[in-house]
Amino acid sequence: MASADDIRSTVSKYLDAVGGGTSADVAALYADDATLEDPVGTEPLVGREAIEKFYSALDAVQVKTELLNVRVAGDTAAFHFRVVTDTGEQTITVEPIDVMTFDDQARITSMRAVWSQDDISFS
Repeated sequence: MASADDIRSTVSKYLDAVGGGTSADVAALYADDATLEDPVGTEPLVGREAIEKFYSALDAVQVKTELLNVRVAGDTAAFHFRVVTDTGEQTITVEPIDVMTFDDQARITSMRAVWSQDDISFS
């Protein structure tokens, strides 16, 4: 099992990649057969290729992320963070809580994002 420090490091790399990297950078943090459910209740995506395609929407906008809180237990991390996306026409802010599981190399094996349309603000 990955250490809590290694898991926290992957969470940090994830937020850095979402906030300033490419969809390929984000997808590289996932295991090959990982799953992604964002938000919870949508059809889960399976595999790194599908996950990279999901994150590709971020490649064309400016995104800032801020970690607000993280908890690690065993192979799982739950973290609350802020995402501010500037599309050029508007700014979108959401504060999801992500729950991720990790393999022995601290690669993400599953991600479930807890948020809804009610949690989004526009300016």
